[in-house]
Amino acid sequence: MKTILSQQQIGLTIKRLAHQILENYTQEIETVIIGIQPRGIFLSDKIVAEINKIIHPSSIKYGKLDITFYRDDVRTELHVANKTEISFDIENKKVVLIDDVLWTGRTIRAALDALLDFGRPAKVELCVLIDRRFNRELPIQPDYTGRAIDTLVSEKVKVMWKENNDKDEVILIQ
Repeated sequence: MKTILSQQQIGLTIKRLAHQILENYTQEIETVIIGIQPRGIFLSDKIVAEINKIIHPSSIKYGKLDITFYRDDVRTELHVANKTEISFDIENKKVVLIDDVLWTGRTIRAALDALLDFGRPAKVELCVLIDRRFNRELPIQPDYTGRAIDTLVSEKVKVMWKENNDKDEVILIQ
């Protein structure tokens, strides 16, 4: 077991990601942030809180997206659905999708499919805390990355949050 990001490093990374998202924020096209259920919302909640410290909280809308029934592996495993909370239209808006770990790209593909039920965005950007660069199965790349790491298929990346663990930490299990 190896620590990839400590609690302090995660805090700094979240601030950096929030600032990077704001660097690309313009009034010309409305921006919305959507966290992917279940694990991506821990990160998106923190990023949105940082953004709201910098600009007016009503400037960027925030939602949560459940992708359970859009996944292509739902046929082989039983998944428990989460709640989607998107109370706004995404038609012709810039959507920033947020998830904790990008690995194969299948979760993001499912999220893109699910988003279309809420409208056709003008642009979709991806923000992840950890980009596992190898073993991508789909041509999906993040626009905002906390940390890019090289891992083997046999290794696991575990993101722990204070909300469901004792501390914020990212570890690599070999």
